[in-house]
Amino acid sequence: LSFLVSFGLVKAFSNLFAGRLGDKLGRKRVLTVGWLAALPVPFLIIFAPSWGWVVFANVLLGINQGFCWSTTVIMKIDLVGPKQRGLAMGLNESAGYLAVSLSALLTGYLAAAYGVRPYPFLPGILFVLLGLFLTLFFVRETKAYSQLEADSMPDEANNHEEQLSFRQIFWLTSWQDKTLFAISQAGLVNNLNDGMIWGLLPLFLIGYGVPLPRIAILAALYPAVWGISQLGTGAWSDRVGRKWLIAGGMWLQAAGIGLVVMGRAFPMWLAGVFFLGLGTAMVYPTLLAAISDVAYPTWRSTAVGVYRLWRDLGYAVGALTAGIIADALGIPAAIAAIGGLTLLSGLIVAGVMRETLTKQL
Repeated sequence: LSFLVSFGLVKAFSNLFAGRLGDKLGRKRVLTVGWLAALPVPFLIIFAPSWGWVVFANVLLGINQGFCWSTTVIMKIDLVGPKQRGLAMGLNESAGYLAVSLSALLTGYLAAAYGVRPYPFLPGILFVLLGLFLTLFFVRETKAYSQLEADSMPDEANNHEEQLSFRQIFWLTSWQDKTLFAISQAGLVNNLNDGMIWGLLPLFLIGYGVPLPRIAILAALYPAVWGISQLGTGAWSDRVGRKWLIAGGMWLQAAGIGLVVMGRAFPMWLAGVFFLGLGTAMVYPTLLAAISDVAYPTWRSTAVGVYRLWRDLGYAVGALTAGIIADALGIPAAIAAIGGLTLLSGLIVAGVMRETLTKQL
């Protein structure tokens, strides 16, 4: 658990730095640094003589994930323009998690066939080299597109929004702007319950004597529904708006968690996990699109970094919260509490957030 929490913390703060550096230095440079950070990772794990090497590799991987994933999100937002942000975010997130699934399948096969080291990590070397090669020779800088969008906005918007310090953007995104606050807290709670699914749900099901093959089905269904559904939900938000898709997605997640914790039979758990995956798909790309709607183009990269900081801190917060409640009151109580937080998060979105699709800050 501590291994995952440390990765989440490094990735969360790397998101923050990547967003800010993207506004200051340009997107391509940050993406390049992210891939360079990943270069030693497979070798550190393959040749690790002690656990300290693995921990260091974990830190570098967190930097790579924060810098590269945040920057690719921001670059797509730069390129696609205001009308198709949801579609772009849905495609990005779906493709990313599909790649994660396929990589897990490949490395799992290699580990089963050849052992845990070194063969499962050899594809990682190829992936990093390919990512760095594509970045250096094919990826173009996209920061100018955000400036072009800013130049096309009304003069009063330019005068009001263009010059903000990092501290101002951080507090605006985190708390001061109600819409940005609603988006950030929803992202945190979404990842909080996502961490709960991976950490507590298997233990909960084992406690009810569910066979491991059925637990595997439930564990596979959640990311499958989430990943595939994002192809539609992101584009849907471009048509119907962001606010109620986010609020509805949080409520659907809460309903799914409720079915899981109250269920005593496999069909109820199956339905609960399905609703949880679908609710996550409604929320995940839509939150990124909403941040992009609200943030001014010249500091949008920083705002996305701040949002992704809070979102990925949800893993650490969720692990600590769930662990404390589970120790004190049991695993079902911990799952129910996180379901309650998810319901509350949706209520905050409904009560505080304004619709972002038709207007920009």
